Amino acid sequence: MVSQMLCAPWCVSFVKDMASGRLRPLVSFIRGVQATSTRVSPLLQHGCPHVVIPPPCYVRHYATKKSKAKAKGQVAKVSINAALVEDIISLEEVQEDMATVLATLKEDFSRNLGIRTSPGALDHILVTTKDGKCPLNQLGQISMKSSQLMVVNMTSNPEATAAVTRALQESSMKLNPEVEGTIIRVPIPKVTREHRENLAKLAKEFSNKAKESVRRVRTKALVHIKKAKEGVSEDTVRLIEKQVQQMADSYTADIDKQLATKTKELLG
Repeated sequence: MVSQMLCAPWCVSFVKDMASGRLRPLVSFIRGVQATSTRVSPLLQHGCPHVVIPPPCYVRHYATKKSKAKAKGQVAKVSINAALVEDIISLEEVQEDMATVLATLKEDFSRNLGIRTSPGALDHILVTTKDGKCPLNQLGQISMKSSQLMVVNMTSNPEATAAVTRALQESSMKLNPEVEGTIIRVPIPKVTREHRENLAKLAKEFSNKAKESVRRVRTKALVHIKKAKEGVSEDTVRLIEKQVQQMADSYTADIDKQLATKTKELLG
């Protein structure tokens, strides 16, 4: 069979081309592949130049639509030294204002949306009196008689009893107080599924108000920056605006996290 192959017309032509030097470039190419390849054909090792190893195939990987979209959605973060721009705006004050909004939200969640009731649950309720609005705990003494009953003693401010009763009725806790002289009895509603869902809705309202407060802080800062544009480069102004926006986005994300945690706690 080998002798038949050697006598074949293509083989005779190949040998003539080799003798005339026409295939010298091909031989050089094969030797280069042999020198650089980690795997060498055994036939080449034994001096059979007519066996050609194909060159390595290089594949170019293109970005998928998903990865492109992800990269497109990413915005480069800006980090500015607050001391360098304090003549334009105090970034520390902006951050403190946003942090105060988040702290207030956490406090509202803790005071107003607890499943378990404690005397402190009524502290936040504001009572409208002739002297203005005042926290309930500054007008009466709040105590817990049982897990289903709280009592507000109005002996020190009997004239505010009616106002306190009205504030309890209008509060978000859906309370139905009963008045006996200067004593206000406050039955605690049973924790039903409906009650939990109402608390979850209230948590959503608190978080939306917190987001609005963060947006107001951001808007106030951006207005201040625009007023201070004179003598400041456009690039610097844009960087400061991006920094403020990043801060607002960060605190908004924190608000969403607080809401998710509280909702899971309330609904179980």
